[in-house]
Amino acid sequence: MAATNDPIRQIFLAGIGALAIGAEKSQQIVDQLVKKGKMTVDEGKEMTEDLSSAAEQNFDRVRSEIIEAHMKTMTKEQRDEFAARVAEMAANIDADDQLQSEEDEEVAEAQADGK
Repeated sequence: MAATNDPIRQIFLAGIGALAIGAEKSQQIVDQLVKKGKMTVDEGKEMTEDLSSAAEQNFDRVRSEIIEAHMKTMTKEQRDEFAARVAEMAANIDADDQLQSEEDEEVAEAQADGK
């Protein structure tokens, strides 16, 4: 999905944009209903959480469908290369997370020692 004229990338970005706009509009509607007294603040918070959860699930589904559609256009060798790149990215992120955790622990220990 690197090329800007890649149709898969364009569909993916359009999906993200649509989800973002939908979430923003939903939040505005909930805010208006709360402001007008049509629902309580707690009901508004609950509805916002439900809408966020639904949007996240839809985003996950759309992302999976796009990746699958993209992979169906690949040869087996391209899919294997893609899977290897994804595995490498995941390993790099895991290593970064581990490093960040270790740094956070060192900071916490230093702060505890300074108290």
